[in-house]
Amino acid sequence: MKFCRFEISTGEIRVGLISNGSQVVDLSSAGIADLKSLFEESASRLAKFAAQNLPRYSLEDVRLLTPVERQEVWAVGVTYLRSKKARMEESDFSATAYDRVYDAARPELFFKSMPEKVVGPGEAVGIRSDAKWSVPEPELAFVINSRGNIVGFTIGNDMSSRDIEGENLLYLPQAKIYEKSCAVGPVVVIGVTEAEARAWKIELTIERNGAPVFEGQTSVGQIKRGFAELVEYLFRSQKFPNGAILLTGTGIVPPDTFTLQRDDKVRISISGIGVLENTVAVV
Repeated sequence: MKFCRFEISTGEIRVGLISNGSQVVDLSSAGIADLKSLFEESASRLAKFAAQNLPRYSLEDVRLLTPVERQEVWAVGVTYLRSKKARMEESDFSATAYDRVYDAARPELFFKSMPEKVVGPGEAVGIRSDAKWSVPEPELAFVINSRGNIVGFTIGNDMSSRDIEGENLLYLPQAKIYEKSCAVGPVVVIGVTEAEARAWKIELTIERNGAPVFEGQTSVGQIKRGFAELVEYLFRSQKFPNGAILLTGTGIVPPDTFTLQRDDKVRISISGIGVLENTVAVV
């Protein structure tokens, strides 16, 4: 099942269930006013919504929004071997830190974005005006409820300034956390096991002036750590009353000679979820 936040022609924002691939079932009439309420429900009750006589809209007539409302967005790094190698290559003096965290018991976790700063499908993602080497990081994102349960999956883009991070690990927040640095969407898929999600393929295409300038792919199965392990570390000494979004690292890294430019189009697809597409802006 796929759920979404969407805006109708009057400007009202609703929560919906995507039915038959082309319709959105409006769940507001069923008493579901926000995603937090939705993700606290049981999967069996959610499955019944599609059969109910609820208002429906064509997907073409609504605007999909990021499936983030009041949830903090966090991220975990160095979960793919390819990511570890790239981080070691970009760093002048702290390369061993990435090597050590890849093999460590404790994962690298960092705060990524307040919910109001997350951009959705079709909106602009940002590259820093003071960075010289900027890349997207296509990632599977966990949607987690207040009890620490993974209730679904979506797509995330952890935009990064690799030159700033590589200069000094203490600059990681500046490299990762800035205006329009996080995109999440377009939908949330629920009812999928970890084994099923690990079979998904992640693809990244970057277009410039209408032509591809980079393409890459990886598999969710390349994530080294177990899903439950990552969530357990996130919830240690933490409370998330509205739930949380957790980006799980990237296994697709453009070459060192590549950097994003204004108006590039970033297209991330995950085979079991859909496509997240954004245009690049300088911020």
